[in-house]
Amino acid sequence: MLNLLFALALAASPEAKPATNVVCPVQGLKVTEKSKTVVVRGQEYRICCPGDCDTKLAKDPDKYLAKDGTPKNAGKATEKPSAGHEGHDMGHKH
Repeated sequence: MLNLLFALALAASPEAKPATNVVCPVQGLKVTEKSKTVVVRGQEYRICCPGDCDTKLAKDPDKYLAKDGTPKNAGKATEKPSAGHEGHDMGHKH
């Protein structure tokens, strides 16, 4: 039920600014234009792990975003998954 409410809240976000980030604000992994997005504070952000990173970013945006909305980890992309993400494909098609 919570996931449904979360999805509805995301869908109802009017005219969000399009995503421009190239790394996931939560995990720091590279993202592309095909990556899933989440809307936080009227801005879309590309994420690497739907169902995990989107929830974390929406729940605690100040942890991951600067006051101007720029991801705190911008420019620090990593190829390695962080703790807890080893062993699954993080939603990526390889």
